[in-house]
Amino acid sequence: MSHLIEYEDASDEVRAVYDDIRATRKTEYINNFWKALTNHPPTLQRTWQNVKEVMTVPGELDPLTRELIYIAVSVTNGCQYCISSHTAAGRAKGMDDAIFGELMAIVATANATNRLANGYQIPVDEQFKL
Repeated sequence: MSHLIEYEDASDEVRAVYDDIRATRKTEYINNFWKALTNHPPTLQRTWQNVKEVMTVPGELDPLTRELIYIAVSVTNGCQYCISSHTAAGRAKGMDDAIFGELMAIVATANATNRLANGYQIPVDEQFKL
């Protein structure tokens, strides 16, 4: 398990990232994911900048949709930490049990049909090619 570095024990470089996380998310809370990445400040900075850009900068996808996608990928990858943290974020953005249930049904169906398509090595239809 990684050592979790608290704000008061962090370097100035790390504190700057923590401050940006707090300001961006409008919270004083820094979760364990960021505290663990602090063990390698370049990874912390790079990962935060990527997450900040993808998850918080306004775009075509609304914030709840972004969280639902993150949950779906996290379920598929088996990341319990990300499932938990993004489910909490999704609930804060309006996800209820019905939405979560639909999402899990889609994830399960997509995983099953993806495995079938891969197992059968089905060629892509011409009209589906990008």
